Amino acid sequence: MSSRFDRREFVKGAAWGAAGWWILRSSGSARAYQANEKLNIAVVGVGRRGSHLARVMLRLNENLVALCDTDRRRAELWQEDAPEVPWYEDFRRMLDEQDAQIDGVVTALSPMHNHGAIAAAAMRRGKHVFVEKPIGHNVGELRAMRQIAAQQNVASQMGNQGMATDSFRRTVELVRDGAIGEVREAYLWAVGGGPGPGDPPTGERPIPDYLNWDLWLGARPARPFHPAWMSGAWREFGTARLGGWGSHAANMIFMGLRLGSLWGTDGDVPGTIRITASPSDRCEHRYPRRETTQFDIPARGDLPPVRLHWYLAPRPELEERGIWQRLQEIAGRPPVMEGSWTPECGSMLAGSKGVVHTNSHNSICHMLPEGEFPEAAEPPQRLPSVRGHEPEWLAGCRGKATPISNLNHSGPMMELLYLSHVAGLFPEQTIEFDAKQGKIVNLDEANRWLSWPRREGWEL
Repeated sequence: MSSRFDRREFVKGAAWGAAGWWILRSSGSARAYQANEKLNIAVVGVGRRGSHLARVMLRLNENLVALCDTDRRRAELWQEDAPEVPWYEDFRRMLDEQDAQIDGVVTALSPMHNHGAIAAAAMRRGKHVFVEKPIGHNVGELRAMRQIAAQQNVASQMGNQGMATDSFRRTVELVRDGAIGEVREAYLWAVGGGPGPGDPPTGERPIPDYLNWDLWLGARPARPFHPAWMSGAWREFGTARLGGWGSHAANMIFMGLRLGSLWGTDGDVPGTIRITASPSDRCEHRYPRRETTQFDIPARGDLPPVRLHWYLAPRPELEERGIWQRLQEIAGRPPVMEGSWTPECGSMLAGSKGVVHTNSHNSICHMLPEGEFPEAAEPPQRLPSVRGHEPEWLAGCRGKATPISNLNHSGPMMELLYLSHVAGLFPEQTIEFDAKQGKIVNLDEANRWLSWPRREGWEL
C-alpha cells in the first residue's frame, strides 16, 4: 500500500461548478490537497457492493487505509489483494485507531439499519462520507444525519450512480426550465412484491463462528441469534423496495420538481404533504406484499401542486388494475425501459407539454414525445458533467465540488419515501407531514414510527 501522506493544513476551499443552485456549501471546511496527493479512504461493509467500491477507490488512485465488516469471511477475500490494509469488525474501533489517517469513509451494504450510525460517527470526526443507498433507516435517523453533515461541513454522497449521467442532469435542467410544462402528476413503480405479514422469529440458533452478532445488531435491542433476522424483511432492520429501488428511481421527481423546498434545502416553501397508503396487508413487523401510496404535495412557489403515485405489485396485478395501461397511455409507449438493469421499474413525470420517462436508476431519461425535445441530447448546461458518481464525491472531499446526491438532497428524498412505510400502518387514513418540523401533525400516534429506539452507546 502506498505510504500515508501528512495531512495538509486546514484551508478554506473555493466553490466550483456551474451557476445557480450548484454551490459548494461545504467549502468552509474543505482541506486543500496537492494535485498528486491521495485521499485516505476506509470502507465499512465489504460484501459485494463494498468490495466493488473499495476497488473503485484503488482504481481512482486513492489510498485504502482500513476495511471493516462484522462478517469475518470477507476478510479472507482481501488477504491476497491488500494484505497490508488493517481489518476491523467494529467501525468504532477503526475510527479510534485510524482517526488521524482517514479522510473519508465509504459504507456499503453493511446492515441497512446501521448505515446511519456508521456515517454519523464518521461525520462527527470530520470525515467525508459516501453512504450506499438508502443511507438511513427511518425519518428521524435521516434528519439527524443531515444535521450532523451540516454541523461538520463534510462532503456527503448517497450511492445512486444514475445521477452522475449527463442524461439525468440535462433532463433535470429541462424539467426545471419548464420544457414539459406544468407537472401535476408523477409516477414511481416497481414490479415485484414485499414479504407480507409474519411474526418475529423465536428460539435461538448457534451464532456462526464468522459473525459478530452483537455488532450486526448495532443500534437494535439485543436478542438471541436467528438467521431470519438477517433476511431484510423486517421493518426493524430493512427498508423494503422503497429503500432499495425508490432511492434510485425517485431522484428525477424529487430534484426536477424541487420538492426539497418543503424541507428548506432547495428553496424554502412552507407546506404540508398528505400521504394515503393502500397496502395489501397491515404489517407491523414486516412489509406488505403489495402497495399503492398517494403523496399529495403542495405548490412550491410558482410550481403547482403535484400528486405522486407509488405502485408495488407483480406486473399481472398492475395490468389487472389498469395501472400498467395508464402508464403506457401517459408515455405513449410501454413503461418497460429496454436495456435497463430492472426494465419494468421506473418513474414518470406527466407534464402539460410532454413526459419524462426514466429507468429504475434514473441513468436513462427520455423526454416524450420523441423528436420534440432535441435539447435533451445535449450535455448539461448548468450542472457539471462528471466522470462518475464516486469521482464527484472525491472532488467534494477535496473541496472542489458539491456532490449532487449530498445529504441535503438524499436525506429529504428518503424521508418522503419512508412516509409510505408509516402511512401503510394506518391504511386508508391520510397522514399529514410537516417537512420543516419533521412531524406528522394530524395523527400523533403515527409519529412513533418516524424513529426507532436505539441501544445505549449507539445514539446518533
